[in-house]
Amino acid sequence: AALLDMEENKITLDSLEKGTDNPGFSSVVSPPFPSRRGTGAAQGAPANDVFQGEERLYDECDGPCGESKEERRREGKGRFSSYCRKALQPASKAKRFCKAHAKVLRMVVLGLLGVAYLCYFIAACWLNFQRALALVVMTAVVVFFICWSLFKKHCGAKVMLLLSPVWKCFQKSWPWLKWLLWVALLGGLITWLVLDTSRNPEQLISLAGFCFLVLFLFACSKHHGAVSWRAVFWGLGLEFLFGLLILRTTPGIQAFQWLGDQIQFFLGYTTAGSSFVFGNTLIEEVFAFQALPIIVFFSCVMSILYYLGIMQWLIVKISWLLQVSMGTTPTETLSVAGNIFVGQTEAPLLIRPYLADMTHSEIHTVMTGGFSTIAGSVMGAYISFGIDAASLIAASVMAAPCALAMSKLVYPEVEESKFKGKASIRLSRGQEQNILEAASNGAAASVGLVANIAANLIAFLAVLEFINSALRWFGEMVDIEGLSFQVICSYVFMPVAFLMGADWADSPLVAELLGIKIFLNEFVAYQQLATYKKNRLSGLEEWDGSRKQWISERAENIATFALCGFANFSSIGIMLGGLASMVPQRKGDLASVVLRALLTGCCVSMLNACLAGLLHVPTEVGDCVTFLSSANFSSTSYAMYTCCKQLFASSVLKNGTVSFTGAWAGLAESVLCLTQCCRHYNHTSCLG
Repeated sequence: AALLDMEENKITLDSLEKGTDNPGFSSVVSPPFPSRRGTGAAQGAPANDVFQGEERLYDECDGPCGESKEERRREGKGRFSSYCRKALQPASKAKRFCKAHAKVLRMVVLGLLGVAYLCYFIAACWLNFQRALALVVMTAVVVFFICWSLFKKHCGAKVMLLLSPVWKCFQKSWPWLKWLLWVALLGGLITWLVLDTSRNPEQLISLAGFCFLVLFLFACSKHHGAVSWRAVFWGLGLEFLFGLLILRTTPGIQAFQWLGDQIQFFLGYTTAGSSFVFGNTLIEEVFAFQALPIIVFFSCVMSILYYLGIMQWLIVKISWLLQVSMGTTPTETLSVAGNIFVGQTEAPLLIRPYLADMTHSEIHTVMTGGFSTIAGSVMGAYISFGIDAASLIAASVMAAPCALAMSKLVYPEVEESKFKGKASIRLSRGQEQNILEAASNGAAASVGLVANIAANLIAFLAVLEFINSALRWFGEMVDIEGLSFQVICSYVFMPVAFLMGADWADSPLVAELLGIKIFLNEFVAYQQLATYKKNRLSGLEEWDGSRKQWISERAENIATFALCGFANFSSIGIMLGGLASMVPQRKGDLASVVLRALLTGCCVSMLNACLAGLLHVPTEVGDCVTFLSSANFSSTSYAMYTCCKQLFASSVLKNGTVSFTGAWAGLAESVLCLTQCCRHYNHTSCLG
């Protein structure tokens, strides 16, 4: 009987699928039914125990447990979820603990990181302080701003309360105090100019050019009577102050030279990626594979800095300084400050939500800022040409206050701005979820820029060659040889180049570069300037027949500042297209001010060039006797060319005999050095 019973209750596929006809299987299933005796059936227990377990099962279920398959599945899922919750309980508790003590944990982590960095910093300084000097400077800057932020947060209100009586007294005295301050500043400036230009009178030409350009822009002003002279004078004053610090003071020169060297070193990392993709041969010989990958790398880095908030922090600090001193609105100031680092269409994205409500004057300022500066990404390409990195950085920094000042001179504010007196403007940020996405988006975004630059170079250089060919043909009809676009520009812009401070002999070439920059683009102009610089540093003869092969170091410096801006006719479409896509309802307003902004942007770059000419310090020639006596004449350099010219000037050819004057008189090696110089350069003394 027992065997028959076991046969009747054996496990079959059908009963397993239903899950209730087999009491042994049912008893194993789970916790809702406390009885677990049924497991004995599956292990060979007597049949009556199985039936007893089944009866108890019926009693506990309060009826037959013949649930449907779907209900059983739901119960199984519920039990699985219960197991998961139990398994994840420790993780949930840890999460709740972290949330409850987030502030303390954050302080602990930051404290540990701070201690680790302090140990690293001490070790670096102990091992080699000179090597760690850059680390010391960066650490000092970061510590200063952290301390300032903490001080302002915890003690700012108290300090302001204590200083309120002093501030009230200062406000009462300001009406007469500001005039005293202006007189003192003007007197100091005039005294400095007199003393400084007495040593280098050619600097007065740059000063005259600076004044002429400011008066010219005032003559072009939209509303002469509404000019805010506070913005104009403060902007020009800040530009002069930045130029003085960067170009004249030893710490400024060293700091920007160091920064330029670091950027050049940093951009060198591009080779690792471009050589892997294109190969070493292409990057060394083909321009597109040499310069354009730098834009991709720089764009990627800028995107990462934006994601981390570093760029926004820098832009806010610079814009605060400009806004407080010049009295401009936060929106236009933020956009101009952003143009120091990003391009003409990227900077307005910082204030995109506010563009629709901006006045005509504010829109003009936004456009002028875009035309007056260059983007950080293309700056990397110009540095790769050989253009001085410190000069490019200085030009971008100096252009920001000058662009604000000249914009308010040319298009003064006559409307009521909605942002006047607004405490703060919220900067828009990207939608990236992590730093890898930011890097990828930055690199991808640069593809369009690289393609645009490559296409423009192909098109503009081809058009330039066609124009030159046509002009040569027309010139030959009336016996004018060598007529070209560059020649026409050299005559048209020659007075402007001379007023900026270039020597009269160098003015045609500087004027030619200006024409290329305005009518084509600055990329082509910087390429030509790089060629002139390379020829000079290689020690080539200054003149090759009637053609000048290079320009002086002073003219190079002036041209570097004058070309540093997007103010060219091809940029009008880029500017209008970028801004119109952000505020399509204001296309008419944008088109009405764009030409005036282009003119202002051109003049801002020229004003920077005038200031560079005013503050330029000629490089002193070293001891040429020592240099040439120990020089290897197998190759030439600019130092060798300069010293050989000095030697030629000291030589006197009389009756076929060469004699020497000055430092070269009576030296045994004078004749040998003269012979070596004559191998590379031509002079009448070489005939002896």
